[in-house]
Amino acid sequence: MEPRNDTRLLEFLLLGFSEGPELQSLVFGLFLSMYLITVFGNLLILLAVSSDSHLHTPMYFFLANLSFVDICFTSTTIPKMLLNIQTQSKIITYEDCITQMNFFLIFSVLDIYLLAMMAYDRFVAICHPLQYTVIMNPWLCGLLVLVSWITSVLHSLLQTSMVLQLSFCTEVEIPHFLCELNQLIQLACSDTFLNNVVMYLAAVLLAGGPLVGILYSYSKIVSSIRGISSAQGKYKAFSTCASHLLAPLSLFFCTSLGVYLSSAATQSSHSSATASVMYTVVTPMLNPFIYSLRNKDIKGALRRFSAMAIRKGPIWQCLRGFICWGE
Repeated sequence: MEPRNDTRLLEFLLLGFSEGPELQSLVFGLFLSMYLITVFGNLLILLAVSSDSHLHTPMYFFLANLSFVDICFTSTTIPKMLLNIQTQSKIITYEDCITQMNFFLIFSVLDIYLLAMMAYDRFVAICHPLQYTVIMNPWLCGLLVLVSWITSVLHSLLQTSMVLQLSFCTEVEIPHFLCELNQLIQLACSDTFLNNVVMYLAAVLLAGGPLVGILYSYSKIVSSIRGISSAQGKYKAFSTCASHLLAPLSLFFCTSLGVYLSSAATQSSHSSATASVMYTVVTPMLNPFIYSLRNKDIKGALRRFSAMAIRKGPIWQCLRGFICWGE
């Protein structure tokens, strides 16, 4: 295929997971269910934190931001995928692809930063409890989130502007369900050396740095927990730390870093798409359960909110049933 510089008529084909029509309905139902659970679960967290003044603390401030980012993160990719399956069309225009990649980069980096902030918040609360209110003051929390947004947007604009300089062949097929940065760079017909260097450097700095911070924070937390005399309290603290580490470390960081850092060594599209599902869909879906919906403070806030509602129809009964799940 010949390189094409005129991008006004350029279209990409998102191949997704299966080209067989017999599996498309299964994929559609699976991803629709995960998307609805993600949106509903994270909306409940936003509702609880915003409606209850007892939850206006640094931990829940970061958690509410994480919930908002997770909703945006999944909404950047999954609705387009579901639309393509429903309409039996795999086409995505060049402009839509670049736009999707741009927002995907913004919210993925924000997710990383917020997970690191939450780990640091727990580190200060457990290892320096007497200084917690002084260190984690509202000004610092707001500044951390603001700097994260600025850094994420600037990084996304840099990567997007560099991709816009690339030339693509006509009828480019993307063996993925979304327009991811490494996929577009691999499919470009022009020289991508500088793009690869910037992408790998950004992955190491923007993901590797927060990962080191998370590991350091939880290592200090574990050291403090070991000093707890009560066996029951020690077990409860260790189980909480293990569940909190499961989402950011095993599912999010390992899979996302693996996809980007291994893209130069392998061209396996199926394994890359499967790994991408873990940090684009599964992790945002699990975060509400891991961090909050089994948290007594969150569930108490949601109960108080539902009790204040004037209308208690089937929707509120369903909401109450979801809140009380697991008790």
